[in-house]
Amino acid sequence: MRRPAIRPLAIAMALSLACSQAFTASAGDMPAGAEQAAAVTTQLPRTARPSHYTIEITPHAQAMAFDGKVKIDIEVLAATDRIVLQAVDMRFSHSTLTTAAGKTLVPKSVDVDAGNQTAAFVFDQPLAPGRYVLATEYSGKLGTQANGFFALDYPTANGSKRALYTQFENSDARRFIPSWDEPNFKATFDLTVNAPSGEMVVSNMPAKATQVLPNGLTRTTFATTPKMSTYLLFLGVGEFDRLSLEDGGVEIGVIALRGKVEQARYAMEASRDILREYNDYFGVRYPLPKLDNIAAPGRSQFFSAMENWGAIFTFETSLLLDPATSNTFDQQRVFSTAAHEIAHQWFGDLVTMRWWDDLWLNEGFASWMENRTTRKLHPEWDTGGADAAFTSRGAMGGDAYATTHPIVQPIATVEQASQAFDGITYGKGAAVIAMLEDYVGEDAWRSGVRSYIRKHAYGNAVTDDLWAEMDAAAPGRRFIEVAHDFTRQPGVPLIRAASVCRDGQTVVTLEQGEFTVDRPDKSPLRWRVPVSLQAGAGPVVRVLVDGSASATLPGCAAPVVVNAGQAGYFRTLYAPAQFGALTANFSRLPVVDQVGVMLDASALSETGLQPRSDSLNLALQVPLDAAPELWQMVAGSLGGLDDLYKDDPARKAAIQKFVIARLSPKFAQLGWDNRDGDSTSVKQLRTSLISILGGLGDAAVLAEARRRFDAFLVNPESLSPELRRTVLGMVAYNADAATWQRLLALARAEKISMLRDQYYGLLAVAKDKALAQRALDLALTDEPGATLGASMIASVSREHPDMAFDFAVAHREQVDALVDSTSLARYYPGLGRAATDLKMVDKIRAFAEAHIAPTSRRDAERTINAIQTRVHLRAQMRPQIDAWLKQQGV
Repeated sequence: MRRPAIRPLAIAMALSLACSQAFTASAGDMPAGAEQAAAVTTQLPRTARPSHYTIEITPHAQAMAFDGKVKIDIEVLAATDRIVLQAVDMRFSHSTLTTAAGKTLVPKSVDVDAGNQTAAFVFDQPLAPGRYVLATEYSGKLGTQANGFFALDYPTANGSKRALYTQFENSDARRFIPSWDEPNFKATFDLTVNAPSGEMVVSNMPAKATQVLPNGLTRTTFATTPKMSTYLLFLGVGEFDRLSLEDGGVEIGVIALRGKVEQARYAMEASRDILREYNDYFGVRYPLPKLDNIAAPGRSQFFSAMENWGAIFTFETSLLLDPATSNTFDQQRVFSTAAHEIAHQWFGDLVTMRWWDDLWLNEGFASWMENRTTRKLHPEWDTGGADAAFTSRGAMGGDAYATTHPIVQPIATVEQASQAFDGITYGKGAAVIAMLEDYVGEDAWRSGVRSYIRKHAYGNAVTDDLWAEMDAAAPGRRFIEVAHDFTRQPGVPLIRAASVCRDGQTVVTLEQGEFTVDRPDKSPLRWRVPVSLQAGAGPVVRVLVDGSASATLPGCAAPVVVNAGQAGYFRTLYAPAQFGALTANFSRLPVVDQVGVMLDASALSETGLQPRSDSLNLALQVPLDAAPELWQMVAGSLGGLDDLYKDDPARKAAIQKFVIARLSPKFAQLGWDNRDGDSTSVKQLRTSLISILGGLGDAAVLAEARRRFDAFLVNPESLSPELRRTVLGMVAYNADAATWQRLLALARAEKISMLRDQYYGLLAVAKDKALAQRALDLALTDEPGATLGASMIASVSREHPDMAFDFAVAHREQVDALVDSTSLARYYPGLGRAATDLKMVDKIRAFAEAHIAPTSRRDAERTINAIQTRVHLRAQMRPQIDAWLKQQGV
């Protein structure tokens, strides 16, 4: 599953408050070195398990309901008078249990426990161990949000239409079939669907038979799936088109709403290239006969795509490319989403984590493979290699809080499993894998991955199963000790570095501590940290820092870069003399190391470990011809300074003038429009500078944006795809009532679902409070659509957190209906995330105590902590920034 992602370059743009605004996560109690439980976690009795499901589904789209029949081949493992499985919002009838000898038993009752999400088929006499077939007919509900079995409405020229889809991760297959809905209960599935004859039906496997029924329905029966977890089952029903190609014996397809499938051609061709790469890398070929990717309208607060085996579900924004409106970043997003979800076909689908404690085995690895494959197949998207620095730093902001958790974490409830889909699981997981691969070497790492996949195919695994294969592939490296340090305990290592010249060589001393934002007095955690060092163009020297270490590099002329190549998951604090030498030679460093040094200096300065002037001075010395990635860093470092002075309008205006003067020459060099030969990073820098300059109030930029918007209203083709979202976003942010009304008119007139959603989303970004309130009111109506209202409220919260939070709480019953159940515990606290007033802390705490279970308050805790820390850091940083600005004449 792909969570809504943070664009790597956006990390740089958030530098001014990186620690307080980055991904955070809440407390985990797993002690360092804790042993994983030998027993498999389950929320069900261990008395029976399934081996095969035979399912028949008849949806009733207009009635928002469905009927189901299921026969489940089970094995009773211990004598019991009941078969307990998971089910939500179901009514049961005609239930039977057939013994291996053919005897039919009828349960005396089916006891539904809504709180525990179970149904127990209770019998008069205990069942002896053995094989049985449990059969039942049932009815269920179609939802309006993207979990379980749900309906999505979308506009067309002929009025609104409805399509049906499923999304079961992490624990929602129980809304579709009564089942053992936990990852360790793998089984095979036969699915039959009775759907309107004019609609397409798609599932994990190809259809093996169809039959036209006399009631306007067609019965479609699909081939038997491989052995897999319930959360990977998929069904889609609607007016779809399909495009496909064959490659290496696999049919690769894309499915979209009628009239849109050509917009998925790029995704189809990208999927072919990615599948070839993964077949080679994993050493085990993709095992299904087809791989479809299904585009759906709407959105979710929880995810953007889901890796159902052979039938990936993806929202349109992450799969379709419209030449008239899609830009370079859209193309990157489509490719990286495909790379992530197809990686799951091995890490997650073929081999599945045993329980949600090890979710990172799915998501961390898919994120790492996504990054690796994107760099390999599209090197032109990261010419300076800066992505390695963004990957290694991406989760550190949140991981440095007291509310973080280990990568491998204890999960007890369904809601806790939902909350595990966070920046630690994805971002830190990917970063630690990149570090460990760098530590053992690419060949040994791939050998370990291949062995793990072969050994556990069609089964379940825990993290130590993977580590055992890696240790065998790279003996003598203390690999398991290092891997355990970084996955079984939370936090970010800090490496303090100092160097001296002795006998023509540079001797570097390294001391390990902990980088933390909000627990400086706590005894630091300890890691065994792989560190790479390089001086100039000299050789890379590697050392394992276990408390302390030293390394000797040839020569004394070039400054030493610690974490050369930036694959290591740690912050580096250089002694003042060493940082001064790096600053003086900054332009000679590789781009990836320049980015890493800037990211670390910014984060360290915000916590008082390094003068703020260090990172700001680096930003000032970047020349006009520097790499675009560095100018993204400059824009991020300087672009948010004025935010610290909201209470001082005159000072804020002076700072804005200073930053505009610094950024404008680079923007003037790039210009508004793309030029032949512009790289992807140049295009992205251009749009970033336009956005930042507009946000700073640059009169010329705002006027030009408005001129282009007025031309767009007359002729939509006048606004290029590369600038479309940027210009519209700037105009929407600065909108007056008349402009807001024009955007509303565009939304109401639009018949393309993806563009319609964009327009409604723009209505929610206005900085004007009265317009923001209009957006909130609109979000609760049926007009934007069932899956968009919650996103609109969240968009308002970025500029007006108190307004959005108070509004959502006041209308909680209506807002709950707009948020999928997997996101409820994080949604409301998230509305207050941008607050800079400690009153929000009290609001979130009160809401959590009233409406969130004590075991599910991770996101409330992390948001509270982030706000408190932000307020503290802002007060701490401001005097330093004042002093630095004074030096600049501001």
